[in-house]
Amino acid sequence: MNELQPSVILGVAAHPDDLDFGMAGSVAKWVKSGAKAYYLILTNGNKGTHDRSLSQDQLRDLRRDEQRAAAKILGVTEVFFCDYNDGELENSLEVKECVALRIREVKPDVVLTMDPTMVYSSRRGFINHPDHRAAGQACLDAVYPLARDHLSFPDHAKNGLEPFEVGTVLLVNFETSNYYVDISKEFEIKTRALRAHKTQVGPAAITMIRTWAAEAGEKAGCKFAESFVRVDVS
Repeated sequence: MNELQPSVILGVAAHPDDLDFGMAGSVAKWVKSGAKAYYLILTNGNKGTHDRSLSQDQLRDLRRDEQRAAAKILGVTEVFFCDYNDGELENSLEVKECVALRIREVKPDVVLTMDPTMVYSSRRGFINHPDHRAAGQACLDAVYPLARDHLSFPDHAKNGLEPFEVGTVLLVNFETSNYYVDISKEFEIKTRALRAHKTQVGPAAITMIRTWAAEAGEKAGCKFAESFVRVDVS
């Protein structure tokens, strides 16, 4: 499988911080090589806290600021935000259109998102958030066929947005992978981006990500790696 050298990247995820957990090292690597990167965050992240002093609106604003700060560290060109409530994201036609619109706007050759087929990991001890699965499925549906077909969302053309065919999709799965990106030189910038998510990320999360990146690196023959299910869309 040939090594990817993308020109334009679009990361699509449910919450602020999702993309930085799964793919920040790869994004930093590709930006350093000249790619433009964009993030699309589908929910407002307004539920993910144990801090009872924070309102939903306060948490939403904090998490958006954190995502912008993390994106700046990585060199991401722009972060787009939708405003679906945390924990309530559905794979609806409306959500698919949000993704298709951004695909048509930025014209990515590589789209990154969560693998919607990953429901849980007994080995790692977690259940995948339902928003992650909904975001991943909506993204896949937008890539194929909705963003491609001119008769899907024809009103986009009124704003100059034409159909676009994505070349490659990378899915974050954590358990099943067929493609690895060596992030040994980018691991520290990945952790800096994660630490920008102060409401979400503490030392334990950084330790976990280091362990996972080392495991992927062992399979890839390097110190640290990020792993994906790669689909080259024909």
